[in-house]
Amino acid sequence: MSLVAGTVITLPIDREVSPYGYFLSGGTQDVLLHYSEVTQSVKPGQQVEVFLYHDTEGRLGATMKKPYLTLGELALLEVADIHPRLGCFLEMGLGRQLLLPIRELPELPELHPQVGDHVYVIMEHDKQGRLKAKLAGEHELSPLTFHVPSTWNNQWLEATVYKPLQMGTFVIVDGGVLGFGVIGMIHSSERSRLLRLGERVKVRVSHIREDGRVNLSMMPRKEVGRDEDSERILLYLQERPGGAMPYSDITPPDVIKQRFGISKSAFKRAIGKLMKEGKVTQKESWTYLVPTESKESEQED
Repeated sequence: MSLVAGTVITLPIDREVSPYGYFLSGGTQDVLLHYSEVTQSVKPGQQVEVFLYHDTEGRLGATMKKPYLTLGELALLEVADIHPRLGCFLEMGLGRQLLLPIRELPELPELHPQVGDHVYVIMEHDKQGRLKAKLAGEHELSPLTFHVPSTWNNQWLEATVYKPLQMGTFVIVDGGVLGFGVIGMIHSSERSRLLRLGERVKVRVSHIREDGRVNLSMMPRKEVGRDEDSERILLYLQERPGGAMPYSDITPPDVIKQRFGISKSAFKRAIGKLMKEGKVTQKESWTYLVPTESKESEQED
């Protein structure tokens, strides 16, 4: 009989050896079921269903506890600990953790998951036969997802990042009662910041694609966003000395993004609204609050 770490198997209890536990008979190999791994009353001669794993010394062991996933299966696991050189340790339901190696993580450190984040992974063996996690990609996730219903258009939903890139962030949008979820992408222009692997994010469905996937945004719809952005810019100007700021329609997009956290086009829409309402004016590269007296005199005329 071949005993493979990461699998669930039924084995007979051969003998009890105190103070260690029970030895299970695996044909040519015995496996220890430690007392701490027993979840119900057992005795020699009884058949027990166990999950096989490697202990800290690399020996094959058994547990009656149920893992969140087995060899080859996919699951969403919580990041329990982080090692700067080894990678992330994931909670797998056994009181011990599964390593997601550092080579599986994004190149940029700021895109690495944090403790408490959740990542989609598959359990597999390393070259030595030890258990480890591998990030699940589109190939593994796609068969589990469903086509987005039309009622989701412009809805705000929760999603989990499974592939963070500079040009865009790929996520699984929560499926709720409908099932596993929907694959979606947040283009870099629709992000308010970089998103890390395993991060939870609130997103708006901006476009339903023909393939059943979705384009997403972290921003409200343009007309809603314009009102919110213009209000924020107005408050900023009111707090500035002389009611002036060195930002205008000709300010570079990266400066706008860094200062206000919005795109250049969103900034221009907000400024345009304020200018139309007579609340601000622009001169060269500066934007100025229109004095209250000026607005009142215009109304009198």
